[in-house]
Amino acid sequence: MKRSHQEVQVYSIQDRRSSDRVKRPWVVRWSVDGRQRSKSFHTRSEADRFRVLLVNAVQRGERFDEVTGDPSSWQPSLSDMNVYEWARRWLGEQWVEWQPRTRNSAVESLAKLVIIAADVKAGRTEAELRHYLKQALRPDADGPEARWERWLTEHSLMLSTIDRESTAEIDRQLGLRLDGQPLSATTANRTRIVARACIVAAVQAGAISGDPWPPRSRTRARRKVARRRRSVDPRRLPDPPTMARAIDAIGSHQPGSQTYRVMTAVAYYAGLRPSEVVMIRRGSLDLPTSGWGRLHVTEADISFDEPGEPKTGPRVVPIPPVLVEMLAKWVAEQGVVDDAQLLFRTRTGSRPSQSNWVRSWHRALASVGLPPLRVYDCRHAAATTWLRSGVPLGETARRLGHSVETLVSTYVGALQDDEAIGNAKIESFLNEQTLDH
Repeated sequence: MKRSHQEVQVYSIQDRRSSDRVKRPWVVRWSVDGRQRSKSFHTRSEADRFRVLLVNAVQRGERFDEVTGDPSSWQPSLSDMNVYEWARRWLGEQWVEWQPRTRNSAVESLAKLVIIAADVKAGRTEAELRHYLKQALRPDADGPEARWERWLTEHSLMLSTIDRESTAEIDRQLGLRLDGQPLSATTANRTRIVARACIVAAVQAGAISGDPWPPRSRTRARRKVARRRRSVDPRRLPDPPTMARAIDAIGSHQPGSQTYRVMTAVAYYAGLRPSEVVMIRRGSLDLPTSGWGRLHVTEADISFDEPGEPKTGPRVVPIPPVLVEMLAKWVAEQGVVDDAQLLFRTRTGSRPSQSNWVRSWHRALASVGLPPLRVYDCRHAAATTWLRSGVPLGETARRLGHSVETLVSTYVGALQDDEAIGNAKIESFLNEQTLDH
């Protein structure tokens, strides 16, 4: 229906009672300018009433809000909004521009902001509310749950009442865990950045008069502190022959051990993060019959088996013949023929257990006389191997998905022999030039 350059369609109610796992099986779906919206309800009558309200708004020619998808008349005025309502609205405005990792982090931060800005007593109620908010704040969430919505409407702090005193207390509590202990500086800073951006946006929209957030110390703001990245100690990482023996030792009579063996081989020979390993698909592999192959790293597990973009973006990694052969054999044994099919899944189709992967890896390390290492250390071992074999810094950084600066600061220990190697190469070149003349 065309109305003032806006197209709204309301669809038939969807019945999802066939699934036992769905708590609210009646789904009302509609779209605003092609963007799909939906809300779920416990009963058919609730869904019918909501759908009728949508249809009536369309028939009146009412404009729908681009962020929430609801008729504009349903939106409270800025002066009547509480922190929860504003957080949902602001999050919806930013959502399409953010990557999945940023979305998840922002939801966590805003859930904490909303809880602090409400009259919440510590304990079970706070934990339940946090769980609800982590779903309800998302623009793609199912329909609201009445009991929590009523509670939030009654207890959430109104935007119009936010002042310097209240934001000072909010800022303090954003740096604490649920048990009252301090968060790490990095986590607290990330949470404060999102919370402050949300409040400042309310100031810019006119809902709050003046920025109430406590000003940063000018002395502290001017202080330049160089971030020291924790470097990897190559002395504690196995050499290539030992890594090969440890990887082979993962295979056992235990179900899934071969899966963990191949996954660990990918982490080491291709230098992938564990979150990237579990999201490799058949179409990501170039496996020639001989020589080196390629692995296209385009996905990572960003949240409980949810695919998203890798931490530092997509990249293509050359893989050595030993890994090409291992992956080709794995693909053939598992019958993986569809390019979209994930290589590493359990019998039920879920992601392999991280804890079982770690246990398998630790058992294998112990069998070859090595202390426990993280699975992530396979990636460190790969980087160290590449650097010591003479792969240029830029190429090593590209394969890992790092900047050269990050690579050098992280693997400085593996570069300690570079002076002698560099001197030998320069001396050889100078001698060649002298002989030529």
